[in-house]
Amino acid sequence: MTEPLPPALAGERLDRAVALLWQTSRSGASALVAAGAVRVNGAVRTDRATRLAAGDELVVAAEALAAQRHRTEPQAEPEVRLAVVHEDPHLVVVDKPAGLVVHPGSGRTAGTLCGGLLARYPGMAGVGEAARPGIVHRLDAGTSGLLVAARTTEAYDSLVSQLANRTVRRCYEAVCWGAVREDRGLIDAPVGRSGRRPTQMAVTERGRPARTAYEVRRRYGSPDEVTHLTCRLETGRTHQIRVHLSAIGHPLLGDEVYGAGRSGGAALRLDRPALHAALLGFDHPADARAMIFESALPADLRTLLAALSRETGA
Repeated sequence: MTEPLPPALAGERLDRAVALLWQTSRSGASALVAAGAVRVNGAVRTDRATRLAAGDELVVAAEALAAQRHRTEPQAEPEVRLAVVHEDPHLVVVDKPAGLVVHPGSGRTAGTLCGGLLARYPGMAGVGEAARPGIVHRLDAGTSGLLVAARTTEAYDSLVSQLANRTVRRCYEAVCWGAVREDRGLIDAPVGRSGRRPTQMAVTERGRPARTAYEVRRRYGSPDEVTHLTCRLETGRTHQIRVHLSAIGHPLLGDEVYGAGRSGGAALRLDRPALHAALLGFDHPADARAMIFESALPADLRTLLAALSRETGA
């Protein structure tokens, strides 16, 4: 498996670049390097601290990568409790709490939503990608709300196709800093890997097309200016809503990565980004009937909104 090194990773260590490009853990990447499974510009490199240059060509032995991923495939975890909104022989819709990681990765191998799904639906083990069985889309660990997973290969293929064709409805409730001026708007800006911080995303001309539509639900003025939004994804890039809102000067409350250092008093303090997947709609893979699900705001975001007062503007 060959990848040219993107400019954003120039100067990075070899193990870090392998982890980012092949979506494996840092320790897993180090093991691949030490085993001689990684070549840089045609030469085997076993020093994980090797510094890379833009344009370097990296190759990871497919067999070694597959073997490692097999070892890190999620296992059934009955202790992971799931809030199941809907289940049928084809799919399951879950209301994910904030803090629950969707699938193993970046050093996290246990305590995932995948593990909970496999305990409840063992047949999902052969659906989709081995490292994330049944998963057709993701929510960040800190994001709460609705997520659909496939229980059959046919359902997986259908849902992946619907996502690719942008026919899946995904609406989020978000609470961001500042008074968003326009009642409605569309953020149309490409999102890709940050050139300064390779582990983060950013609006960049090198990124992939990304569109987020938003509508103001309410503006608040005390104890600080804050806006409650509904956001609708037209594309599904990593961290898209968080990156887009930060780019227009309205980062999410509680977002330590894209929040630009914004913080308020105790009443506005969150231990995760103020983002909730509130609505999910798609066509059922078996008979194409329209399915739509809604999820109320969780307690922490309800408490946050209750602490706000003195609505401003229209």
